[in-house]
Amino acid sequence: MNIRPRRNRKSEAIRSIIEETKVTTDDFIFPLFLLEGASDKVEVDSMPGICRLGIDQMLKEIEECLKLGIKSFDVFPVVPEHYKDKTATKSFDDDFFYQKALRKIKQEFPEAAIMTDVALDPYSSDGHDGIVKDGKILNDETLEVLGKQALSQAACGIDIIGPSDMMDGRVGYIREMLDDNGYTDVSIMSYTAKYASAFYGPFRDALDSAPKSGDKKTYQMNPANRREALIEADLDMNEGADFMMVKPALAYLDVIRLLKDNYSLPIAAYNVSGEYSMLKAAGAKGWLDYERVMQETLLSIKRAGADIILTYHAKEFAKLNS
Repeated sequence: MNIRPRRNRKSEAIRSIIEETKVTTDDFIFPLFLLEGASDKVEVDSMPGICRLGIDQMLKEIEECLKLGIKSFDVFPVVPEHYKDKTATKSFDDDFFYQKALRKIKQEFPEAAIMTDVALDPYSSDGHDGIVKDGKILNDETLEVLGKQALSQAACGIDIIGPSDMMDGRVGYIREMLDDNGYTDVSIMSYTAKYASAFYGPFRDALDSAPKSGDKKTYQMNPANRREALIEADLDMNEGADFMMVKPALAYLDVIRLLKDNYSLPIAAYNVSGEYSMLKAAGAKGWLDYERVMQETLLSIKRAGADIILTYHAKEFAKLNS
């Protein structure tokens, strides 16, 4: 028998019908950065094409994205320095500009799935995901603030809570707080395997949320470790997570596959800011065909096992494939 695999590659039509992995806008959550000023729009210098948006601009952006087939959004607040304090009190202030914006988004676009970020770093004067005392991150004291933050966001009508802090026990604590207060329908997408990565730099520029001292290695995972991701995943599964996330995506495709092969929950992957900016920079230099490499990148994340991809490429992908 003469087996010739090229017979299945001989035309676009044949290649399409045997294509194993397909990426569509249904796979995406589009991260957005919220400014306090309603009409403000400021590009992130290290993320070409991505802007920090006031609520009026963000509503326009969401409307445009919905027309392109993007239905899910993760909204991050850009918190001015004068609001920040040691215990991130603005994170659970129901009258803060972030909560007001979330309510307005859900009022205007009830059909959109809105995810929020639960962590202290955008609101903390220390720039860490937890409360800092004598140079140490306090785990259990931080859980109390995270729970209040999650409740405040849930009351805005959002769909998915995203605890990105990496404190031990936070998924179970938040799940209990939500359930005890009647928010049983609010989902939790846990940042299950969030690594202490150097790929987050442009994101921290966008939010101005870098640590004022030290680093995040006592709570984010060691990039060298795979098996540790299984420990975190077991905990999140047992504590009531509805989705599990791997962050970053490209440098951790093996971890995405590891979780996909071992758990029945949907697996998300965060194609982070540094991964986005690398492609943008190489494309601007003419060193890569940006559009082709961008689509290949997203395909690789889906092929590795991600059911959901958080990506800054979402809108460009949608326009190219509309």
